[in-house]
Amino acid sequence: DANESKLDLEIDWPGVFKHAQTFSKTNPFWNELSGSNPFVHDIAASNRNENNKHLSNLKEKPYLFSKISSNRDSLDSSGDELDIDRLLRKTSTRRSGRSKSVSDFLDIVDSQRFSPHKTEPQKSTASDMTWLQNDREAYKMAWLSHRQLTRSCLDLEAMSHSPGWAQTQATDIHVVCKLNHEGGSVQLPDSDINIHVPVGHVLPGQFQEVGLKALLNPPLSCNNELSSTVSPLIELTLSNLNTSEAIFLEVKVAAKVKNDPLSQVMSDIVCFFSLSKEGPFKKLENCYIYQDTIQVKLTDLSHVMYAVIAVQASKIQPPATNVWDYIHRTVSVGIYGPKYIHPSFTAVFTVFGHNYIPGKLTICDIKKGGKSMPPVVFQLWGKHTFLLENPQDLNISLISCDPDFQVKMEDQSRNIKKEELKTGEMVRQQFLFSMLGCREMHFFVFLVQIKILKSSQVTQFHVTTPDPAPKLSGIINRPKCLQNRKEVKSVPWLLIPTIKYPKFQDKTMSVNTYGVALKTVLRQNKIDYLLEYFKGDTIALLGEDKVKAIGQTKIKEWYVGVLRRKIGLVHCKNIKVISKEQAMDTADSELTTRNLVEQIALPFKKLTYIYSVVLSTVSESVYDWRALAEVLGYSHMSLDDFNEVHVDKESERVAHVVKKMKQDCHANKKKKLFLYELIVALLKIDCQGLVARLTQDTIILTSAVKLGKSWRELAEKLARLTKQQIEAYEVPHQGKNGAVALEMMWKPAYDFLYTWAAHYGDGYRDVLQDLQTALDKMKNPVTKQWRELTGALILVNCMEVLRASAFSKMEEE
Repeated sequence: DANESKLDLEIDWPGVFKHAQTFSKTNPFWNELSGSNPFVHDIAASNRNENNKHLSNLKEKPYLFSKISSNRDSLDSSGDELDIDRLLRKTSTRRSGRSKSVSDFLDIVDSQRFSPHKTEPQKSTASDMTWLQNDREAYKMAWLSHRQLTRSCLDLEAMSHSPGWAQTQATDIHVVCKLNHEGGSVQLPDSDINIHVPVGHVLPGQFQEVGLKALLNPPLSCNNELSSTVSPLIELTLSNLNTSEAIFLEVKVAAKVKNDPLSQVMSDIVCFFSLSKEGPFKKLENCYIYQDTIQVKLTDLSHVMYAVIAVQASKIQPPATNVWDYIHRTVSVGIYGPKYIHPSFTAVFTVFGHNYIPGKLTICDIKKGGKSMPPVVFQLWGKHTFLLENPQDLNISLISCDPDFQVKMEDQSRNIKKEELKTGEMVRQQFLFSMLGCREMHFFVFLVQIKILKSSQVTQFHVTTPDPAPKLSGIINRPKCLQNRKEVKSVPWLLIPTIKYPKFQDKTMSVNTYGVALKTVLRQNKIDYLLEYFKGDTIALLGEDKVKAIGQTKIKEWYVGVLRRKIGLVHCKNIKVISKEQAMDTADSELTTRNLVEQIALPFKKLTYIYSVVLSTVSESVYDWRALAEVLGYSHMSLDDFNEVHVDKESERVAHVVKKMKQDCHANKKKKLFLYELIVALLKIDCQGLVARLTQDTIILTSAVKLGKSWRELAEKLARLTKQQIEAYEVPHQGKNGAVALEMMWKPAYDFLYTWAAHYGDGYRDVLQDLQTALDKMKNPVTKQWRELTGALILVNCMEVLRASAFSKMEEE
């Protein structure tokens, strides 16, 4: 049915409840609704008073949350953009639009904010609501579902500034698998905990459902002077006890018995087993140990069973003081935080008595302003393991590597007592981060330091935070009255400085230095951005700065030159530099300013970019929409061409011009490419600082995409990152299997390159040159085929000579 396939989330809830009122005498859920749920009461009341103007917008239109930018124009996409939609995770389509949580919604926003392509809308029709009319249970579920929606959607603005908002889902990690007569293995996700079910465990035609769950805090009775747990408490459930074969539990543990004779005799890795979570636990004999892995045969089967691995000592013989002295013990730490960072947020440092670090953690004791917060689900941001020979007092410090963020003074350093470590329980410390001033939110890197107080041992690793929460305004279609009410002009127009952009002049370049070719260079395999020349050719040199880049085989130094109206690099050793007066015939090395601009912008035809980022950067940095419109060929545009939303702010007008150009490029892809046309225009109004910023941003993004998993090699070369530091960048982007998918590998690569480049401040030339050199030195340089970084270096080296030739100072005065 065509009507049913149409997106129709505008369910007539008042109509549904009007019908339900006729059943109010038989429906137990109708009485005193307003007491527990004013949301439903308001809807019912709106039937009696059609002129009720005081309902909130979300109460009037519960479908608002589901209309996620469905009118996003496909014209916003371009063939030369990164198709990040394919790279990002797919959002579950099983839930209807009405029952999505805010976290689900933000996952969609997260992917749509990068992806310019339309997503298939969720289908839900008004006819679906017929099942509410006669089914009391269905009515109850719809009511509860709606109540849940309101609770999670009350105040979007307030939520986006609150730590851990909209993240109160359950996070117990468990897995259930159904196995037949053939048997098989069940693994707890993101762990080294497995159950092996042999062939013939159940009879042919029968099934066994195996459930596996990890409880992070082990039983206290198994942690004392003679025993210490080295795994989480494992809950195992079976559906079928009509079995003929035992099953095997296999666990990789966080400890290894030392090799000295005393340790080997006095201690052993064992498995404690119980049919109750609280115990009592008995030691199982059927254990096989290989290095740090134990395999336990479970014969006494029940529907629910509990097992924990521990190191047990028969007795403590001096100089040993406890069971820890007999083993090499690995301690695992995890850094957890909210899914998105906010101007103020809590990071939680967690020590585990085992090597199972879950991807999510429910924190129940978060405090804000002295008050306890409801339980919050935190995401794993980074993890680290280190050797701790004895339970000792630890000092934990978190240090921000970004000047825009700081750790609250009293939170900067925390201690963990050795007695806490001995219990084997999870130990947590909270650190409050806050942003300084009113800067723009962005992800950042912080350092985690773990000091052992009685020795000089220090362990440290870096953690990269996730991105800030995406701005919800613009994604949800708010009515115009709300938009206009919030538009408060903070600065009178007269206070904004008027900037007059210089007029671009198309004329022959003024060149002061030339080079005479000492030999002929013709390449069988043509290389982009490298010149070819004959012995005796006179080449115009655009400045005396040298560029370092790889040639056919090795890294050389090059000048930027012009020959036969082509700009490219010429090897410094292949030319003799001469002055303008010494040059005999310069006809072959002449070039116009227009040709220079069009050639140095060529790399942008192949660079990857994120349209929304480019749009916001340009609209914030250009102060005269007319100047930009003119160089883009829209000199005919007037204020009448703008709709009323774009009239007030200059940035909105600039954005409108850029969007129009984007649409024109999309309509004529073969002749016009958006980013190239934009850079040419910006160069023609002398916005060189903005061009430099866009160049660095797009080069970093494209390099990250080109590198993929080989970013690790680059990180070692550029910043001497250790394996742990590299892992810290990858952890936030790991999938369920604990690894970063190949198509997602650009994300940690981008995080690293962005952080690395930030240390250069405004030195964009050094960023590009050092990146080029590092890429060229890799085992398999991506720059052998991908030369756009070389083209970007040519661009930034030509900016001064362009400004000198194309913009007359006399005219400006």
